[in-house]
Amino acid sequence: MKAEQLQLALRPRRAFEAVDLGVRMAQRGRRSLLRAYLPMALLLVAACGATMEVKPWLPSLLLWWFKPWLDRALLDVYARQAFGEETRFRDAWEARRSAPWMPILERVTWLRLSFWRAYSTPVTQLEGQTGAQRRQRVRAIVRNHWGAALLLQATCVLIELLLVLGLFALFPLLTPGLQFHGAPWLFTDSLAANCMLFGIYAAAVLFVEPYYVAGGFAMYLNRRVELEAWDVEQDLRHAFAAR
Repeated sequence: MKAEQLQLALRPRRAFEAVDLGVRMAQRGRRSLLRAYLPMALLLVAACGATMEVKPWLPSLLLWWFKPWLDRALLDVYARQAFGEETRFRDAWEARRSAPWMPILERVTWLRLSFWRAYSTPVTQLEGQTGAQRRQRVRAIVRNHWGAALLLQATCVLIELLLVLGLFALFPLLTPGLQFHGAPWLFTDSLAANCMLFGIYAAAVLFVEPYYVAGGFAMYLNRRVELEAWDVEQDLRHAFAAR
């Protein structure tokens, strides 16, 4: 990743200002998100939903557990966007096929419960760090910013929960005639009700996750500015290029 090629205005920012930059990146990258991220996300939702008949709660658990798989696709989109490139579905699929399996396996096993997943994922995915080097690099990136990274994750979890509760409460209001033996339809143990509940959760995840990953990626870029003076390098290269 070369600082002079980034299409972002780099400067030291406070952590929450960097998160705001990430939100703007997610908004501006909606075309790439619709073309590259959404199809892959729907494939994961369909794969998780196929386990509905095993246990009603299993699809939601699997979707939650495999969020890092979605994060990887999203980070590919934002990394290209930072260099002024759009991402097509073919680009995202090729990046997925060529990605090594070990980092993905790490993200969905012992690293799955990381409290700053979106903030530390670029170290593995973009820098290619593994093992002891990765751990040392993550400590350097997270140092002094772990609180902001933790708050970002907690805020996104809360927003996701509120969306689930809001959609859950909204649906019966829009369908007052759906009753089952005097009980609200969504509270029954029918396959249709379980599918609807999973659909509500999946919709919340697919909406919140792009903003979560974008916020973590922007914080990561801001930390690189602090550690490596990317803003100075970028200004100097642009100045000499203009002469």
